[in-house]
Amino acid sequence: MGYQGSASILPFLQAKTQKPRLSWERQAQKPKQHPLAPSEFELERLLFTPAPPAADAVPLVYAFPNTYAVGITSLGYQVIWSMLAGRSDVAVARLFTDLSEPLPPQPELLGFSVSWELDYVNILALLEQHGIPLQAQERSESDPLVFGGGPVLTANPEPFADFFDVILLGDGEGLIDALIQAYQAVRGGSRAQKLQALAQVPGIYVPSLYEPCYSEVTGPVEKILPRLEGIPAKIRKHTFRGNTLSVSTVVTPKAAWENIYLLEVVRSCPEMCRFCLASYLTLPFRAAEIEGHLIPAVERGLQVTNRIGLLGASVTQHPQFEQLLDYLAQDRFEQVRLSLASVRTGTVTPHLAQVLSRRGSKSITVAIESGSERLRQIINKKLTNPEILAAAAHAQAGGLQGIKFYGMVGIPAETQADLEATVALFQELKQVAPRLRFTLGCSTFVPKAHTPFQWYGVDAKAEKKVQFFQKQLRPLGIDFRPESYSWSVIQALISRGDRRVGRVLTLARQFGESLGSYRRAFKELKGQLPPLEYYVHSNWRPGDPLPWDHIEGPLTPERLLQHQQEALPA
Repeated sequence: MGYQGSASILPFLQAKTQKPRLSWERQAQKPKQHPLAPSEFELERLLFTPAPPAADAVPLVYAFPNTYAVGITSLGYQVIWSMLAGRSDVAVARLFTDLSEPLPPQPELLGFSVSWELDYVNILALLEQHGIPLQAQERSESDPLVFGGGPVLTANPEPFADFFDVILLGDGEGLIDALIQAYQAVRGGSRAQKLQALAQVPGIYVPSLYEPCYSEVTGPVEKILPRLEGIPAKIRKHTFRGNTLSVSTVVTPKAAWENIYLLEVVRSCPEMCRFCLASYLTLPFRAAEIEGHLIPAVERGLQVTNRIGLLGASVTQHPQFEQLLDYLAQDRFEQVRLSLASVRTGTVTPHLAQVLSRRGSKSITVAIESGSERLRQIINKKLTNPEILAAAAHAQAGGLQGIKFYGMVGIPAETQADLEATVALFQELKQVAPRLRFTLGCSTFVPKAHTPFQWYGVDAKAEKKVQFFQKQLRPLGIDFRPESYSWSVIQALISRGDRRVGRVLTLARQFGESLGSYRRAFKELKGQLPPLEYYVHSNWRPGDPLPWDHIEGPLTPERLLQHQQEALPA
């Protein structure tokens, strides 16, 4: 399971590891096992002390459904692994798509940390490789309980519900311990007894104990009800409310960001852009303690590496960020390489740029979403064009070489004039900071569960809007990097899907590696669920039941709708 704060690492890690994709590498062979060929594990430097497993320890496999380089760079995976490895009542072995530690012959628990939607294909491949039925209902008493967690599953677990026996919702801190303790109490019971007991633990969702009801076979969800008495009707995600956030537990040159030591500076984001899963799902906003936590953590990390990464949806909005920056600006850290995740535009000062430049950073990443101030009002992006231009000027003056902007097309109520405003903004940026290299990573708006814009569909004209940007921005010398529109369609299918979409995912995996595979799956399943367009492009009516209504997020649907309606005047 990945802790919920791991959502904040995604843009930061994605730039180094992989782009959203429509294709995936299927593993033809089982992962390599240590110590036969696993120099990767031997190069690890641990920043925690694993506990020797007791004789009766629970055999557990903790998997990341991607390569070792990607998985070991995930702070969420690192932290949960260290929690498990620090317990003497658990014997944990790690599993990736390309290698593994020696695996127990009969694990009782098999866990997955899920950070990318399309990594579900690797989950299914790993289950097949180890002889575990893909469908939870087909597993026997001798099969392990398959559990999963992370931002993808916390937001909307329903499309994956048939694949998991247990889903952990929310932050891992405290929830992992609760899982193991509850399992130990019923370890000798039947599979059904274990699942019923685990379903009583706050933050733990057992999909097989809930029955989705539909208005008709091809209609929307009507309600999701417990199958048994005593099973809670709603499951609230677990929220860790401390101010000692996550830091790396392992440093290795084989990570996607080699030898990097990661510190989670903030969790969630005070901006609360109305489309943003990282803001809404991870509420409340939490800032790590500087003196008692972050600075000592940096000192520990620098004992094994000189590369530090500060993570968070909006790192520079830590209320004491200047204090942390001044600490890292000390001359004794001259050899330290410092990287930051996304930075709020209004916090880009010459001092910040100077410190980052002296610490090896060549650029910063800023999410502006659009050059249109009207659109930014709609999404609650508290940002003006003069602030964006000032950030570019400050970055250039401080010695940085570039800025990577995150933008978006297909925002509800977007017009051609809004697109043209983005082009005009980049024309101004080139004048204000002519020496900077500007990059625009552009995605298509995808509705996310538990956000105010969850009721809006994907703009069917978004692909043409991306093409407009490509035609207008590249002649200006802007490095324009659009995400695949087809990827956005599949992402929306998963983010808004109900339990029936699990059948689509299974079929599409068999059919190939394109949007056409998903369309073919819907054709095969015609008459058994709504069409693709319903999940992806339809604007849903506020007040209608949602596939994730039985999952309680930080804010109620009524409060989310209020936030959505606040966007209407703009």
